[in-house]
Amino acid sequence: MSISPRIKIIAHDLLQIALAWMLAWLARFNFDLPPQPFLDSSLNALPVVIVTQAAIAWYFGLYRGLWRFASLPDLSNILRAAGLGALLAAIVLFLVNRLDATPRSVLILYPVFLVFLLGGPRLLYRIWKDHALHLQTNADAQRVIVVGGGNGGEMLIRDMLREGNYIPVGLVDDNAQLQRSNIHGVPVLGQIAELSRIVQRREVDLLVIAIPSANSEQMRRIVESCEATGRPFRTLPQLDDLLSGRSGISTLREVSLEDLLGRDKVELEWQAIQSSISGETVLVSGGGGSIGSELCRQIATLGVARLVVLDNSEHNLYVIEKELRRSSPGLRVECLLADVRDGVAIERAFSTFTPSLVFHAAAYKHVPILQTQIREAVAVNVLGTLEMMNCADRYGCSSFVLISTDKAVRPSSVMGATKRLAELVCEARYPHSDTKFITVRFGNVLGSAGSVVPLFREQIAAGGPLTVTHADATRYFMTIPEACQLIMQAGAVGSGGEIFVLDMGEPVNITYLAEQLIRLSGHTPGLDIEIVYTGLRPGEKLSEELFRDDEHLDPTSHDKLLLAQHVHNDRNHIEQLLSDLRSSVDAFDEESITALLSQAVPEFDVVTDKNTAVGADNIVSFSRSVQ
Repeated sequence: MSISPRIKIIAHDLLQIALAWMLAWLARFNFDLPPQPFLDSSLNALPVVIVTQAAIAWYFGLYRGLWRFASLPDLSNILRAAGLGALLAAIVLFLVNRLDATPRSVLILYPVFLVFLLGGPRLLYRIWKDHALHLQTNADAQRVIVVGGGNGGEMLIRDMLREGNYIPVGLVDDNAQLQRSNIHGVPVLGQIAELSRIVQRREVDLLVIAIPSANSEQMRRIVESCEATGRPFRTLPQLDDLLSGRSGISTLREVSLEDLLGRDKVELEWQAIQSSISGETVLVSGGGGSIGSELCRQIATLGVARLVVLDNSEHNLYVIEKELRRSSPGLRVECLLADVRDGVAIERAFSTFTPSLVFHAAAYKHVPILQTQIREAVAVNVLGTLEMMNCADRYGCSSFVLISTDKAVRPSSVMGATKRLAELVCEARYPHSDTKFITVRFGNVLGSAGSVVPLFREQIAAGGPLTVTHADATRYFMTIPEACQLIMQAGAVGSGGEIFVLDMGEPVNITYLAEQLIRLSGHTPGLDIEIVYTGLRPGEKLSEELFRDDEHLDPTSHDKLLLAQHVHNDRNHIEQLLSDLRSSVDAFDEESITALLSQAVPEFDVVTDKNTAVGADNIVSFSRSVQ
């Protein structure tokens, strides 16, 4: 029958307590046997000392830690336990025998010996264990250079020395104070820019980026240095995982596009968001799509009374319902298969569930497809939005958040024009309703159904080429979770009638995006996988804008959320246009729809300017070059 490690630790510590007590007596008498009656006093006091000291050691958790991972917090606990234990033992002995025949120097020497006897074996065991593991490194272990000498790098090296499957041969860091130093015996070999030279001089199998707090600009620079070495590289998870103790060898992963294009962590006013949502019934239209489904995931964690998910895709609805019921079993989820154009179905949804908040994410978004489908684009993006807004108004919703796009700014596409008209409808409605109608405008989100990223990944998997419309084309990007968090933030702080613009950072060149995806897949752009330029398609711009010339951006309480000040439009004019559009849609009169859309959004013209593609000759198969 094996003895548990905890029992062994307790037995060890009890023995060391007794030894420390007797050593203190021996030291007091110059390491000679104490004369009578001091010897009897020391032996009689020993049970009291052992019991009181063991109780204090238990209180400070000395028996819960593993010696293999002994650290400074363990030493701190030993110091406190020894000091308090000696004090408590002295008090008990004073009450028992008034400290008769107990020299005061013994009470001072005892905790000193105890600290060494309890801490020393723990430290020696850890040194021996780590050294033994390092000596027994797997013959197939990879030789690694760690990029970053901060907390992440230090934790990673400790894990490597324990695991034995990786051999840290050095670190690189730009911190001048770390140069020529060692971390757990591993030398800092230079700065990040010197990686190529360092790798050439040493046998290196793998580079590991251990800077979880790095922003996208720093990550791009680090990745470029890693790529120049020709060696594979991995990274640690983000800062949140590091702080929660989830970072280490087992969590190494490949560098993702989000690492390169993401920005600093968004700090949200979660209290304001939760207070606006908690206990309410929330409806998300387009809840099975990229943005809608992520909204549902985040809303589900905020204590809502009920979440109503509306989508016209049976498959998408099935997927998000299954996920929500698994991840939030206590949440009341209602999934509705309906189209926002179906006024009867939308009316039934609102009358049945009377939502307090609506996030309207349902829309058609593919620019090339909608260029030749203007009736469907208007029917969904404009009239479908109108149906949702009318019901939100009639059934007393507190807030209605319209999710718009940067393509609504000086729109050159049918999709952008319909979203701009939806913004105008939202603006015009607020002053005449108790519902707060709020618009949130942002650019592309990484990995969404309409994003270029999934297309590029498919093309890489097929061996290329990657199709880019223009070498100078740029787009704004953010991650889906970040976009959804800011949408909820806008819904919480908005008072109605506003257009909030999300701070998207700097626009990203699509060619750079394609090159990075090729490199991250382990290939070389232009050598392994080609990039082909196909030309701008009808409705596309070289670059997108987040606000119009007549919109002045003002800061809000949140630094990633900007307010676009704008001139409100005439409600009667908008409503007449909507009535005419509905008649034209019902009559399937696309010529009339086009004219009315141009009238509603004067900056939109079917014949676009030189910044966009013109005419049918420029149409390229969208299945190969959607962005």
